[in-house]
Order: sequence, then structure tokens, then C-alpha cells
Amino acid sequence: MSENRPVEGEHRYQQQIDSPDQHEERPGKSLVTTNHDVIRQWAEERDARPATVPGSEYDGRPGRLLFDFPGYSGEKLRHIDWDEWFEAFDERGLNFIYQEHKKDGQPSNFFQLENPTENS
Repeated sequence: MSENRPVEGEHRYQQQIDSPDQHEERPGKSLVTTNHDVIRQWAEERDARPATVPGSEYDGRPGRLLFDFPGYSGEKLRHIDWDEWFEAFDERGLNFIYQEHKKDGQPSNFFQLENPTENS
């Protein structure tokens, strides 16, 4: 199932994306979506896997939601399946803010998850 709920909060600097067929208006622009297909396509284009930080779980559900990008080492991550990742994403009412390309046109791995109710 592909969730496509409205993006919440004010986004003066972002372009809202509602389907995988939509793309940035210009390189370096921050985009925002809640669409599962868009998020999954973006991650898979970068060979990124859905993940969480071990020990951040609560009530048996993933805590901090991340992506594990190949070639980036750092904190230990636990891979989770897409259903689990999206279930936590939707339960929290998060927005996915990301870039497709840097200003120089190179692919960007930038993303952040925003809880719009905390930023109101």
C-alpha cells in the first residue's frame, strides 16, 4: 500500500512531491513528501536500506528512522523492512524532506524526517 497523505506544516522553501513521476524544479531544491513510492524510489536509487538505531525502539517498534547508505560507516544500524519503516513513519505523521540533487547537479543523499506538529 502506498500512503499519500497531505504534507502538514508550512514549507516556504520546499517543493511538495506527490508521485514518483514528479521531480525537482531545479537542483539543490529541498523537496517534501509523505508518499511511500517517492521515498522508496529515492532510497533505492541510492542503494539505501531502511534502518533504525538499535536501542532506540519503544513498545517493540522502531525508534529513530534512518537509511543505511553503502560506503558510509558510523553508528551501527539495524536494517528493517519497508513495511516496518513506513508504519512507524505514518504513525508519527512525519514529513520526508530531501534533495534529489545538490546545486552542482550531483546526486544528493540529504534527507530529514520532520514532525510538523513539533514545528508549529
